[in-house]
Amino acid sequence: MTSFGHDVYDDVIVGGGHNGLVAAAYLARAGRSVLVLERLGNTGGAAISTRPFVGVDARLSRYSYLVSLLPAKIVRDLGLEFAVRKRTVSSYTPVERGGRPGGLLVGGGESRTRESFARLTGSEREYESWRAFYGRTGRLAEKVFPTLTEPLPTREELRARIDDETAWRMLFEEPLGRAVEEHFTDDLVRGVVLTDALIGTFADAHEASLVQNRCFLYHVIGGGTGDWDVPVGGMGALTDALAAAARAAGAEIATGHEVVRIETDGRTPAEVTFRTATGEGRVVARTVLVNASPQALGELLGEDPAPATAPEGAQLKVNMLLRRLPRLRDTSVDPREAFGGTFHIAEGYEQLARAHAEAATGELPSVPPSEIYCHSLTDPTILGPELVEQGYQTLTLFGLHTPARLFGHDNQQAREVLLTGTLAQLDAHLAEPITDCLAFDADGRPCIEAKTPLDLERELRLPGGHIFHRDLSWPYAEDQGAAGRWGVGTPYANVLLCGAGAVRGGGVSGVPGHNAAMAVLGH
Repeated sequence: MTSFGHDVYDDVIVGGGHNGLVAAAYLARAGRSVLVLERLGNTGGAAISTRPFVGVDARLSRYSYLVSLLPAKIVRDLGLEFAVRKRTVSSYTPVERGGRPGGLLVGGGESRTRESFARLTGSEREYESWRAFYGRTGRLAEKVFPTLTEPLPTREELRARIDDETAWRMLFEEPLGRAVEEHFTDDLVRGVVLTDALIGTFADAHEASLVQNRCFLYHVIGGGTGDWDVPVGGMGALTDALAAAARAAGAEIATGHEVVRIETDGRTPAEVTFRTATGEGRVVARTVLVNASPQALGELLGEDPAPATAPEGAQLKVNMLLRRLPRLRDTSVDPREAFGGTFHIAEGYEQLARAHAEAATGELPSVPPSEIYCHSLTDPTILGPELVEQGYQTLTLFGLHTPARLFGHDNQQAREVLLTGTLAQLDAHLAEPITDCLAFDADGRPCIEAKTPLDLERELRLPGGHIFHRDLSWPYAEDQGAAGRWGVGTPYANVLLCGAGAVRGGGVSGVPGHNAAMAVLGH
């Protein structure tokens, strides 16, 4: 059985994903005894880099893949050797109008963006609306993002800090669809704006719960700018750096240790039971930090599940390795630019509404919306030297409006049908089929893999395949006292939630890990 360095730890962290590692590093640096127990044989959770294709030297960010919400404060505080790179193009959205291929390019300088809007819409009015809209969200981001690593503000405190009643109304009080329709008239432009509200979130633009607003908010506040950056070396470079920082500070990390039970009365040290390949063991902790979903936390504490509130993921994740980038039907844009940012597919406003309506009735979208980006154009270090020399590139595709319910009957068949339909939508804008560009692994198989919500639930234990563990929260205290000063509290004073399901969790941010550590340290 495993032998640890202490009989009683100050802090035991359940789960070695990026948030758990952030908490471990902060707490160990404060001089506390810290033990991280991770079920898998490696740390990192969903923020890892792997070589998914046999015999191919391509280290891909297999699950999560871009960085926006990670505060520079955490990188500085922990002395992480980790960097990101900016993308010169924000997005490209192909479209066919009047029988002619074209598209909307956002990036490459203001004049090119303005010209692209004018060519698509026939005037400069839409671009001016774009500038005004994102100018407002940009000013909001500068004020909201720093609060993520501060004690939770109240709703009114955050509202006063934003000090823009128009921005508050359109993002915090009214369905986002209203603001999109008020600001923009072009269907394609409306769709490009709306997509940030639908990442891993199954909702209509006018959903009354405003879950789409919350998703949009987190996508436009990152770093105080809303930029989504490429992690140099892949997402695994971040979690490797975090694990190294935690160990250097004195934390112990035990992989292959699955926590199966937490017993506590909230006042005395908790007993944490874990399982390994050789049997069960126990360890005692003054505080337990759970880097898992709220649903998993409830199970570990022996609480009755609440199936009516079970989370549901809604995305298709596809990784590809290409021998070359495909040629585009729109010859006015270089494929290296088009794929260097976010390449939107079938994401017009009406297309998104139709795909949601179809999925809501239990049908796979007939025109599946998705978006793609190419990591290796910005950061070729994830590819071996020979692949770089030969012009190989990676593509990461993220499909929308594919809730887990659509895969329950036959996950494999539904995955194949959806993948085929999604690639067909991409092919409609290419001058050659994407399958003609795929690389092959050492066994002669095409280098493409697809993951449904059920696949992610099985592999990573994301509840219902939900990439945020549950619907994203508002970044303020909705229920006074329930989540505590830092948004990480549970009904037990010595058990904290430090995963994506905490208030202000979601995405690769480290924010819940930081905030849980601050709660433990009494800040």
